[in-house]
Order: sequence, then structure tokens, then C-alpha cells
Amino acid sequence: MIAIDTSIDAGDLRAPLENLFALSGAKIMSLRRRWNPSKGAPVFTVDGLYTSRGWTEWTEGFMFGSALLQFDATGEKEFLEIGRTGTVNEMAPHVSATGVHDHGFNNVSTYGNLHRMMREGLIPHNAWEMDFYALALKVSGAVQASRWTDLAKGGGYICSFNGPHSLFADTVRSLRSLALAHQLGHVLAGERDVKISLLGRLIAHAEATAKYNVYFGEGRDIYDVRGRVAHESIFNTRDGSYRCPSSQQGYSPFTTWTRGLAWIICGFAEEAEFLASLPEGSFGEYGGKSNVLGAFLRTAEATADFYIENTPADGVPYWDTGAPGLARLGDYLARPADPFNGEEPVDSSAAAIAAQGLVRLGMHLKSAGRGADGNRYLRAGLTTARTLFSDPYLSRAESHQGLLLHSVYHRPNGWDHVGAGRRIPCGESSMWGDYHARELALLVRRMGEKKPYYRFFIG
Repeated sequence: MIAIDTSIDAGDLRAPLENLFALSGAKIMSLRRRWNPSKGAPVFTVDGLYTSRGWTEWTEGFMFGSALLQFDATGEKEFLEIGRTGTVNEMAPHVSATGVHDHGFNNVSTYGNLHRMMREGLIPHNAWEMDFYALALKVSGAVQASRWTDLAKGGGYICSFNGPHSLFADTVRSLRSLALAHQLGHVLAGERDVKISLLGRLIAHAEATAKYNVYFGEGRDIYDVRGRVAHESIFNTRDGSYRCPSSQQGYSPFTTWTRGLAWIICGFAEEAEFLASLPEGSFGEYGGKSNVLGAFLRTAEATADFYIENTPADGVPYWDTGAPGLARLGDYLARPADPFNGEEPVDSSAAAIAAQGLVRLGMHLKSAGRGADGNRYLRAGLTTARTLFSDPYLSRAESHQGLLLHSVYHRPNGWDHVGAGRRIPCGESSMWGDYHARELALLVRRMGEKKPYYRFFIG
């Protein structure tokens, strides 16, 4: 399990954060000089150079969003221009994309960051420009919410790109698009102009995810371990009934793909922060604020505990908790993860996503008067961040376009690059891993410098 440093503070990471953002700027510029938008979105590196993968273009927002985070951290205006121009020129198709569950990834990372920085005064206020970003966020949230499957006993979920039968763990983090659109006063207009609450759909999707994709150790099946996560849940769309767990990118439906686990931790923790900012009256038809917020925190804490207990000592997990080669690694949870082993790859991107969730969960619980629990999660997140922002995870080579090394995309499909003389993928980066490393770094940097807390929503 993670060997949590019980004395670590955000301010202790000042030097690693300065180094990260110095390296980050060069990586962004290297990719910008080389990348041709006609190739689609950059996804992961092969021998250190970013390549595309025509599955869905779910990573394009991370490319431009990374430049915006770089500007936020450093004030270097060239990165603002890269992010803003890329958003205006390339991101419009993502706003109206009806076939994916990725709106929170693509659009909150771009339009959302620009809208946020203008609200915060980091970029000059321009009414027309602000309205442009707000309109994109409103449409994005409504389009995401329209990708809906009703359940037999009420409620429903935003279905994945696999189809109406499929509920992904990943989509919880895309709820950011619904949250922002709701705060901006928007609703989804359905058949005959019926007004559908985006907050209502956010809550319903999260409830379905917690019920079907997350386990709570309550005897649901013989693999019901508290905090374990199934990547996908499958439903019968004729009657809305649940059928079985599944996994697209994990080892099996009955093991935990750690990036899916990380999406759950980060998504539920971040949305708990959002829900806590809303007035009590917003929750009247959903069972009350305390009940809704309590359910989100129950899920965040269960999955955070599972992550802490099932991750090696330094905070970086292997790609799946049930990956078969782990049995040949001995007591791998008692020591730092080894990205160069010959059995199973680690996934640093899962660590970057989970670390942000742990930090946010810890900060929220501390503000709610649960100091001991809050400090445990906060310091687990900071311990993980310290690992990621140093060797062997931080990419220092000028020839390598990635920032965060040892990320894995789709192990079952064999999409990740295996270098010469290696048996498993290692040493490569992903666009989502790099973005979330920067987002985690910005969050921790602001905390350490006592600057305004970094959050995606208005408040």
C-alpha cells in the first residue's frame, strides 16, 4: 500500500513543480512545431514522439488545455495564444459531438479553462469573448446530457461511445460539462421542449455509476471488495435492467483497471466540491443536499481507500490490480512500483488522475471538520505527486515530447509501444497523462503558494 508521508505539505513540492513547468513548456512547443492537425489528435508517444490513434478524438482538448495550464502556471503569453487559438480553430466539432462521452475532457479543458481564467482575472475581461466560451460550455453540457439511457427503476446514465447499453467509469469526470452548463443557467430542451435539469442528470449519472460500477463490500457478488471498480456496466436497453460488469481496457470485469478507478476517485471528489458550493434549495427534488453529497463522498472514500491499499508504496499503480503477471513480482505492493519490470506495465496517468482526486477529497473533508481523514487522503495525494514529479517519471530528454513517462493506453489491444529489448510498454507518454500531471501540478502549486484554490466551476 502507499507509504503515506504524514508530514508532507504542498509547499514541500515547490522545487519539483518549478522544474516540471520548465520542462512542460519545452514539451508543448516541441509538439506544436511538429504536429499536423490533419492527423487528428495526438494520443500517445512512440519512441518519444506523439502519434494519433483513430478511435475517437478524445484527447485534442488536452493538447490545447495543456498550453492554457502552462500559461496559468507561468504567465507566459505564448502559451495562452496557443491554447486560445487552438480552441477557437479546432474545438468547435467537440462542442456538438453527439457520439462520445468525452465532453468534460475536451471542452472543459479548453473553453472551460479560458472561461475560468477570465473569471479569475488572469486574462483581460472581454464580454463578447466570455459569452463565446459560456455558449460553448452550455451547448457541450446539454449535448453530453442528451446521450442518455433510462434505467428500469428510475434514473439513468450518460452512455459511452460503445452504445446505449454501456456505462463507463470514465464518464464521471465528464460530468464537469454538465456542472458548468448548469451553473451558467442552461438546461437540456428535450422532446416538445421539456426542460431537463443538467444538475439532475449529473446526480442521476453519478448514482448509477456508484451503484453499478463501484463495489462497497456488501455482498453483491463473490468479488465484492469495498472500493473495487468495474470499468463498464452493461444493460439491457429494452427494459433498462442491469446485466453484468465488463471492461474494455482492463484485464477483466472482475479486476480493477486502475485508470478507471482513478477516474472515479477524481470525478466524485471534484463533483463533491462542486455540489458543496450549491445552495440547499438546488437539491429539493433529489433528496436534499446532505444526502446527495454524502453519497458522493461515500463513493470517493471507498475508492480512495482501495487505491491506497492496492497501490505500491510510492503511489503509482500497475495498470490493473488483477493483471496476471503481478503474481510473478513478489510483494510488489510493499515497494515502489517498477516501470522497467518485465511482467506488467505501470500506469503513471492513473496516478496523476488519482492523486488529484485524493488531494481534493482530503481538502474537502478537512473543510468539513474531518481533519484526520482529510489529512490522510491529502498526504496520500501529495506523496504520489512527489513521485510523479521526479525520476523516473518526469521526462527530461529534449527529444521526448511527453512530460509524464510510463503511461499506458490500451494494454489488452496492444496499442502501447514496446521498445527494443522490452517485453512490456514503458518510457512513453499519453496526452491525458501529461494534461493531468499539469493539472495536478497547478493545483498543488496554488495550494503551496496560498493562491486561490484551483477548481473548474464557478465559486
